[in-house]
Amino acid sequence: MSASPAQPRQRRPRWATAVLALITATTGSVAALATATPAQAVVLPNGFKNVGYMPSWAGSVNSIQYSKVTHINYSFILPNANGTLQGLDNPSKLSSLVSLGHANNVRVLIAVGGWNDGNDSAFEALAGNATARTTFVNALVNLVNQYGLDGVDIDWEYPDPGTSGNNYTAMMQQLSTAMHSRGKLLTAAVVSGGGTANGIQPAVFSAVDWLNIMTYDGGSPHANYQWTIDNINFWKSRGLPASKAVVGVPFYSRPGGVPYATLVAADPANANRDCTTYQGAQQCYNGLPTIRSKTTWAKANAGGMMNWELSNDTNTSTSLVSAIFETVMGGGGPGPGPGAGAITGYGGKCIDVSAASTANGTAIQLWTCNGTTAQSWTVGTDGTIRALGKCMDITSAGTANGTKIQLWDCNGTGAQVWQYQSNRTLRNPLSGRCLDATGPSSADGTRLQIWDCAGSANQQWTLPA
Repeated sequence: MSASPAQPRQRRPRWATAVLALITATTGSVAALATATPAQAVVLPNGFKNVGYMPSWAGSVNSIQYSKVTHINYSFILPNANGTLQGLDNPSKLSSLVSLGHANNVRVLIAVGGWNDGNDSAFEALAGNATARTTFVNALVNLVNQYGLDGVDIDWEYPDPGTSGNNYTAMMQQLSTAMHSRGKLLTAAVVSGGGTANGIQPAVFSAVDWLNIMTYDGGSPHANYQWTIDNINFWKSRGLPASKAVVGVPFYSRPGGVPYATLVAADPANANRDCTTYQGAQQCYNGLPTIRSKTTWAKANAGGMMNWELSNDTNTSTSLVSAIFETVMGGGGPGPGPGAGAITGYGGKCIDVSAASTANGTAIQLWTCNGTTAQSWTVGTDGTIRALGKCMDITSAGTANGTKIQLWDCNGTGAQVWQYQSNRTLRNPLSGRCLDATGPSSADGTRLQIWDCAGSANQQWTLPA
């Protein structure tokens, strides 16, 4: 789930450090220890989940913002081909995590698997053998009992369509019975999309509490808004209920795998960007505005947010975990809406729909304020800006400087999402650019476009109260 320059494939480096420590095999028959039942988990509105992964090899459990997450997955433990488990890395860290998590009403799960340099042979072997599957399930039940865990997150990267997928389904159904009968959770980390995703059969959807969808390590720029939404919708189109679709976000960059906290330490302004130059190379990631926009979308269209990984975050006002939490709780969204009325800007003019036309493709422009419906805009908490029943839209979802703004049917794409910034600009996260009066000019009929965000007067807007 994390990143490393030498290991560009999805979530590859999560194992790079940890695997060296996994040296002791267990038999899967560890005696269960009596543990106190954890307090009720943190509850966000509508059961929204804020899931974070905590690696065994990085970060301190004392730095986690427990009041802002609902679930933490401790990463990782590896299976053997016969269904037993390899040794747990840093068990004292897991014990501390469980203790602190439960004291703060956070549920803690064990993540099983990971990238492991692409070697999923142990999963392939055990899932295809009924005896080994039972051994695996029993070993995980014992581990959950031993550490007082709240469930299991299976991270097999990745079962292939066909026989492998059939075996994965059988394994997950057996695990589901074992976990749910004990009041425990069963989740899984899955690939963002593509053919490999079909190895996770729809029959699995009813077996799990939710899927942590790894919507990162793809898209250009890395894990951009529209690419992420498209991939979540792919899973939903296969029958995954929205409530079980948890949106994964990276707390690191591509291609270098630089932690978000490191990028912000290098330049605090990086918190509000999605790409920056770091040590001579461009690094792309998800800054605060994009995290907020994704969370806003997830509130309406998914079951939660997930991150890889917690130790890469800051513990200041630039924290991504905080941005997710605050957006879910009603703050930090894409704009101050909802509100309806005129949007004023350069030269005191209003944003106007040309000739008050409702046709798709109608130009959006500056015009002398006149109080007509062509200048009455509704700012939604979903990031849309609407007039005459349609949305302010970037033509053809373009991302280049100078791409014109038009009116179009509202369609939920990134070309129609706008984030109101503290400097009064309206930023589009898909392009990373701002709403701009061409020229700059304040003449009636001046077209609006997107342009590099500069905070200049022709990019400053006053929204409806």
